[in-house]
Amino acid sequence: MNWDQIEGKWTEMKGKARTSWGDFTDDELDQIGGRKDQLVGKLQQKYGLTREEAERRADDWANTL
Repeated sequence: MNWDQIEGKWTEMKGKARTSWGDFTDDELDQIGGRKDQLVGKLQQKYGLTREEAERRADDWANTL
């Protein structure tokens, strides 16, 4: 699934994101809103990842949808 599709279906995708990243709060998931750059930033912040690693994990997650 591409990021435009994820953003458009974010309400449905939030549950899948929570399954993958259980530390995210509802407010954080609402802030992300399906935008890759927001997800990458939150992954960096919450999990202490480098930008490259966070982007890889976000892309891997999107490819499993």
